[in-house]
Amino acid sequence: MSEPGPGPVGARLPRTAPGASDAAFTPLDWVLLAVPALMWGSSFAFMEVGLRHLAPGVITFLRVVFGAVALVAVPRARARVDRGDLPRIVLLGLLWMALPFTLFPIAQQWISSSLAGMLNSAMPVLTALVATVLTRRIPGRWQIVGIVVGLAGVVAIGADGWRDGDTTALGVMLVIVAVGCYAVAVNLAVPLQQRYGSLPVLVRIQAVAIVLTLPGAAIGLPSSSWGVDSAAAVVALGVLGTGWAFVAMATLIGRVGATRGSITTYFVPVVAVLIGVAALDERVPASAVLGTALVLAGAALVSRRDTVVPGISAGAGSRG
Repeated sequence: MSEPGPGPVGARLPRTAPGASDAAFTPLDWVLLAVPALMWGSSFAFMEVGLRHLAPGVITFLRVVFGAVALVAVPRARARVDRGDLPRIVLLGLLWMALPFTLFPIAQQWISSSLAGMLNSAMPVLTALVATVLTRRIPGRWQIVGIVVGLAGVVAIGADGWRDGDTTALGVMLVIVAVGCYAVAVNLAVPLQQRYGSLPVLVRIQAVAIVLTLPGAAIGLPSSSWGVDSAAAVVALGVLGTGWAFVAMATLIGRVGATRGSITTYFVPVVAVLIGVAALDERVPASAVLGTALVLAGAALVSRRDTVVPGISAGAGSRG
């Protein structure tokens, strides 16, 4: 792990931390992986429905509000967090929620919900790269193989979109930027989750995101209209995709680490594709089907017990 930064905050907070266990996934880990995969896989379809009546900025703001409402009712969510940890929480409010939540509905004005869901599977690759830089620790052999296989799947998933023209390419790029934000955020979130648990951290992150996304909602409100289907979709998007899915994900990365926990997004494309085809009558190219198979194979490899590559330091600092 990398050295903590200077100053009192840096002394308490390493830039990232390993998971509590490097063993193979337990049944509980697989449950924690499956819950956000199911919820996030449906989130892209919910956004698609929400865009029928609501501007992207309004969707982003409302999903965070409903996510916070779903969690703040739990007493544990109101537990105390040290003031010295608030700067990292503010940063996570931007990188884990406000910015990517804004980019996804904008991107889906040009790309399908299933393509957005499949591109989201780039997260484990980017998370591993960020973790390697922060910890100066190369993932184990099976993780490396799984990440490479997953990367090949992501390339196959996005291939059809890149050939569809400039506007689709812009949508793809916006999703990749959003996923890059997620990759940084999950690495930064691990030590906070291990210190306080998921609920107190996430409620505060959501509070920050509400403030950051309010201007976008104000801008988009005049161009939005009321629709029962869009309203219901945004409520589900907030309570499930922004509330409880993040609780499961945060708990998972605290248990198994950011890189291994991020493979939950490998399963998101499967859910997104099935919902996109069944509910939205979207077409799935053959290359996307192949890519989905590859990212699922990568997930199986990454879930194996983590072993450090010989000759590589297991970390450059303390766990913190």
